[in-house]
Amino acid sequence: MDSFCRMMNAANAPRRFGISDPISTTGPHEFDVIKTRELEKLLVDAGLYEDKEEAVRREEVLGQLDQIVKTWVKKVTRAKGFNEEVVEEANAKIFTSGSYRLGVHGPGADIDTLCVGPRHITREEDFFGALHGMLAEMPEIEELHPVPDAYVPVMKFKFNGISIDLLYARLELWVIPEEMEILQDSILQSADEQTVRSLNGCRVTDEILHLVPNIQNFRTTLRCLRFWAKRRGVYSNVAGFLGGINWALLVARICQLYPNALPSTLVSRFFRVYCQWRWPNPVLLCPIKEGSLGLPMWDPRRNIRDRNHLMPIITPAYPCMNSSYNVSSSTLRVMNEEFQRGNEICEEMEKSNTGWSQLFEPFPFFEAYKNYLQIDISAENNDDLVNWKGWVESRLRLLTLKIERDTRGMLQCHPHPSDFLNESRPLHCCYFMGLRRNQGSEVHECEQFDLRSTVEEFKNSVNFYSLWKPGMWINVCHAKRRNIPDFVFPGGIRPSYHMRIAGEGGVSSKRKDSSSVQVNGAAGVKRRKCSEVSQTSTSSRSTSSDGIANLIENPGRERTEDAEAGEAISSINHSLNCPDGQSSVNHLRCCQDRERSVSCKAAFSTTGSSSSEEAENLLQSRISSTPVSSSDTRELDELRDKNGSLDRQQDTDQGTNGNISVISSAKGGFNHSGGLEELEPAELTQCNRMSASMSQVVQKKPVI
Repeated sequence: MDSFCRMMNAANAPRRFGISDPISTTGPHEFDVIKTRELEKLLVDAGLYEDKEEAVRREEVLGQLDQIVKTWVKKVTRAKGFNEEVVEEANAKIFTSGSYRLGVHGPGADIDTLCVGPRHITREEDFFGALHGMLAEMPEIEELHPVPDAYVPVMKFKFNGISIDLLYARLELWVIPEEMEILQDSILQSADEQTVRSLNGCRVTDEILHLVPNIQNFRTTLRCLRFWAKRRGVYSNVAGFLGGINWALLVARICQLYPNALPSTLVSRFFRVYCQWRWPNPVLLCPIKEGSLGLPMWDPRRNIRDRNHLMPIITPAYPCMNSSYNVSSSTLRVMNEEFQRGNEICEEMEKSNTGWSQLFEPFPFFEAYKNYLQIDISAENNDDLVNWKGWVESRLRLLTLKIERDTRGMLQCHPHPSDFLNESRPLHCCYFMGLRRNQGSEVHECEQFDLRSTVEEFKNSVNFYSLWKPGMWINVCHAKRRNIPDFVFPGGIRPSYHMRIAGEGGVSSKRKDSSSVQVNGAAGVKRRKCSEVSQTSTSSRSTSSDGIANLIENPGRERTEDAEAGEAISSINHSLNCPDGQSSVNHLRCCQDRERSVSCKAAFSTTGSSSSEEAENLLQSRISSTPVSSSDTRELDELRDKNGSLDRQQDTDQGTNGNISVISSAKGGFNHSGGLEELEPAELTQCNRMSASMSQVVQKKPVI
């Protein structure tokens, strides 16, 4: 009888999402409803929703594309000599992923698509050969651009004006069923790595939609935070920030922790939780699935590379992987600051009932730093420039990692996620990185950083491009804030200095900038205050695109850093704290049981109601209060030292001063060998050896 009652209670119990119980199950109040309506209106006014005509056109394009790949498979099957019965059964199927599958795409957004084909249809010969030929002959297809050497091979094109990114997955099946379930792990049987990566996007997006309690609230919240991330300059996986799938996973976890909350509350709780998340504790939507196919998966206890990941956000579909391994200590610092800013604005909004507009103010990148690195590239024709841009963009995060490594983490970079085109110089574009001293590093008067060998090493690694052609050129130079070219500003108009970000975001800034500059090694030091008007100095000269950069003034990101934290929220998913000899997967299960027990006690031992604010705060603290043990920290530090990885610095709000010396030569030979691959930070050492062997690197001078 008791067992029967337990079964009935389990059957009637509400479904639990995630690896722990929710923080709060409180329903919405009138204030939440009002703020959600305001938020939805803001998103509509911002033009984030496509009209019905475009939505219908997308569906028509997908239907036509599905028919094209079916025709292509039958045509190739017949050409390979199969009988008509096999030709008749031959089939391919189109799946979608990314923002379109999640339902958060906007006007003009591309559609991430996947073509799943049978075992006798190959990627190299048939997909990038026969299908490419068919598409090239169709008048509806424009801007057809195959990228077979990419980490995930893709074919990009426009179909009736709709941008398409088409991947291909070759399964070990003779016939692709029309009703195939892509979430079944069996479809990965004997699949090659490129197929597994191609399938991963669709499988992850489908899993996310299965793991959130309210899909509509999830979509509105995700659409809001994608807009916020783009406005604040932290939306770019390739630049070392987070991409669409990363933000989707972070939002989905908040939806699990607050299953009954409306989007306005979910946005507020998003910043409250992640501004104090104890990275590198991972974000998990579900227990890590071990699977039976033996595919490599994220496991920091077994894989050394996984231990070097700074901001692990784990995909829920097998094989579970870290979707954010591109994040560096510099970009993590920038995102943490943005989480803090968002939390402060949301708390102020709840107190004073202000609007949402302040949260979405764009980050004034070219007013936030005194010093920048400018990376210029060019090519001889448009096709070469497209290929060259793609390659350089994939390497830019290595420059960030190299600078962090060579300055022992004392200098940090903030890469701008976009490129800039100068209309006066065709076939040319440039990228920018803001520079500043790590706020946690020790300050030495007039300390300088010599980045010449770092820059030269980066250029050599970029030139190590297998598809290099004459005319592909790159240069890295230093640019002070006042020397940033006008074409990077909206309309080509440089904003007035008095419109800077002092007290940006409505939050007071307490940093004091008493920077000092040493003029080209001279003994005299000139003290200067942090004022936009007083930026002129006889020691500062603009740098040519292929010449020598001068000494850079104190690198400091002039923005808010001192607001106090809210509740003590650390990692809910403390799976990295594994006892010796115990795998992270098994330890996760133990943690889940412990979290469930602690969360239940916290929820009902405070005031008797899980809806109270005190219970919520206590619950947040208790289920996420386990820090990384000191033994694990020492172990991780040793591993980073062995692998040439970067030391992370603790963040403090201190004034800084210091100088940087950068010499960037435009000279140097190009090397036409090497492969196109996606490198992880742990591969920096190997990359360094390759670049050192191919050319003479400028020797690094001692710190002045």
